Amino acid sequence: MAEELTGRDDSLDDALIQRWKGGDERAATALVERHASALSRYVASLGERDAAEEVVQDTFVRAFTSLDTFRGESSLRTWLFTIARRLVVDRRRSQRRRRETGTLEDVDAATEYTALDSLIASEAKQKVWGAVGKLSPTQREVFLLRVNEGLSYKEIAEVAGTTEGAARVHYHNALRTVKENLE
Repeated sequence: MAEELTGRDDSLDDALIQRWKGGDERAATALVERHASALSRYVASLGERDAAEEVVQDTFVRAFTSLDTFRGESSLRTWLFTIARRLVVDRRRSQRRRRETGTLEDVDAATEYTALDSLIASEAKQKVWGAVGKLSPTQREVFLLRVNEGLSYKEIAEVAGTTEGAARVHYHNALRTVKENLE
């Protein structure tokens, strides 16, 4: 019975993936709703309770941006757990490096700002705003609430009058569109 239930879960995930690849944004929302709680519990169990929501969000962003590489050799849930685990490991490695290398000389070198930096920052800003301008109104609103205001998906859903899952999907799609336009 357990194998049969797992098979149904995997085939539902497969169907949702195909719908999402076909442009159905609701399918991505359904995938997030199906797996977010389990991922959150897993990330918390790895000791990242305070960052669990952020890691789960990053997991879905990474998964949706690389869904074409998912070969289906394992279940989608297993793949998501693998991504989450790698993100936790990367996060810890990065934190450790910052603690180990955080010297005064590094801080001074990192804060030095030149005219060239200003020019590059200005050009990058223009490119990003151009890419943001190509988003749909809903995607732009969700993207800017997340990036500029730092709102959680729950807060964005309240502001935009949508569901938390839809806010996640709109943000992911906006991020993907911005990245494509920057490339």
